[in-house]
Amino acid sequence: MGKRTPYFYYRIYDDKEQFNYIRSTFQDKKVRQMLKKYEKVHQQYFNTEFVEFLKKYDRKAEIINVAHISY
Repeated sequence: MGKRTPYFYYRIYDDKEQFNYIRSTFQDKKVRQMLKKYEKVHQQYFNTEFVEFLKKYDRKAEIINVAHISY
């Protein structure tokens, strides 16, 4: 069996106060570096745009949709 890629999960807010979770193979330090790189070329921060930017470097990065279930 092949080696499994570990995933890391992050909570993020953007300039619209939109709250999302993202999943990435990058650890915290690398995600923060990518965020700084993203911020150099963007005036506003939007979660969907950041994840698209992140996907250029981490093809497995994605926004995680969390649904509430009650019973």
